[in-house]
Amino acid sequence: MQDVLLTLLPYVVLLLATFAASHALLYKRDTRAVIAWVGLIMLVPLAGAILYWMLGVNRVRRRAVALRPRGTPPERGRPEACADPPEALAPLARVGDQVGPFPLVSGNSVEPLENGDEAFPPMLQAIATAKLSIALSTYIFDNDAVGTQFADALADAHRRGVEVRVIIDAVGQHYSWHSMVRRLRSAGISTAAFMPILVPGNMSALNLRNHRKLLVIDGRDAFTGGMNIRAGNVLKIPNRHPIRDLQFRVRGPVVAQLARVFANDWAFATRETLSGEAWFPPLSASGSVVARAIPDGPDEHFEVLKLIMLGALAQARHSVRIATPYFLPDASLVSGLNTAALRGVAVDILLPEKNNLKLVQWASHAMYWQVLARGCRIWHSPPPFDHSKLMLVDDEWVLIGSTNWDARSLRLNFEMNLECYSREFGSRMKEWFERRLEVSRQVTKADVDGRSLPSRLRDGLARLLSPYL
Repeated sequence: MQDVLLTLLPYVVLLLATFAASHALLYKRDTRAVIAWVGLIMLVPLAGAILYWMLGVNRVRRRAVALRPRGTPPERGRPEACADPPEALAPLARVGDQVGPFPLVSGNSVEPLENGDEAFPPMLQAIATAKLSIALSTYIFDNDAVGTQFADALADAHRRGVEVRVIIDAVGQHYSWHSMVRRLRSAGISTAAFMPILVPGNMSALNLRNHRKLLVIDGRDAFTGGMNIRAGNVLKIPNRHPIRDLQFRVRGPVVAQLARVFANDWAFATRETLSGEAWFPPLSASGSVVARAIPDGPDEHFEVLKLIMLGALAQARHSVRIATPYFLPDASLVSGLNTAALRGVAVDILLPEKNNLKLVQWASHAMYWQVLARGCRIWHSPPPFDHSKLMLVDDEWVLIGSTNWDARSLRLNFEMNLECYSREFGSRMKEWFERRLEVSRQVTKADVDGRSLPSRLRDGLARLLSPYL
């Protein structure tokens, strides 16, 4: 019997390897990923096939669909809620109509809040005055002085009888030695660790993280952007690692879309359906911004945001302004940036001078020449580390939220962004961008070419990891 098993073993391994390689060829979208997985399977057939089935297969799509709450209202909302964008930007709006789950809605206000100094006090005040419900989703919720303020405010709201739901990413929770998940649960707050990686069968989710930042109060008042809950965001507090960032307060009908994104994540993580006016009340106009929520992730919303960003680059007539902490665009985005610049559009890209992730900084430096050579401009923002995320086209179309310009955000993470059409709001964000440029240094192609050979080799090697950074 043993001899028979030994005889059959090579054929079983070959069958498994063939099946794994065939699956990668048929279902992997990124050619680089296909080459990497098929190469690994060919070199070490058994181990490669096992690793592929553990880490290479994205099972989130069918799980996200399966766990959507039954009876959930259609995400696109009622036809009468739809709004028309400015005529010049109508083609760009059609991209979002085709690939996004929500319609554009009018009557919104969007207020920028710089750093935790401006953002955290109104967020805490909103929690303190909540009457019916609080929905909070964050990647990082540090167990520090600021995190304690939020935890105490949430606990107070829970004791007042407010329905509180909190999502913290299962990887992001470990940025603190003592996870806030346990602390919040001990206070009686319903708290979910999004997609734990130690659960059997969940290893493929290692890179699929919930990077969204959302706070929705009573279904009416929302905060979103790129800001985590941590003391480093408050610049007036001395900190070893201070962080600049942008957050936005949102009111109006679009808040219902933000609440729906949270509700879908909550159902995914806990199987509990959130419904009723405590979470989805009738909403009236609160401003003049036309907006829509754009969720993006490795599920049915895969690469939605990248298509919208490419549409915005193609639509730009005068200017494109981009702020991002991590700049590792793929070939299609590089082409979009370069084509815009070649058409005469002023393309300015604001990046931190000193990144908090050295590998990302090195890999990013290795890519600078690709956009500088075609007329894009790169600017380095001085310390502290700037985590702000913004895309502004023709000072009228504004994209804000949690997404970075890298493969991790655009292919792997669950992200949340807000697409806004407004000259007034665009003008405010243009002023913010220009204030940042005043204190920043322009990076030239001569600077990039003038790096030492060891630096260029180091950066080039780091760039090989860009699909995974």
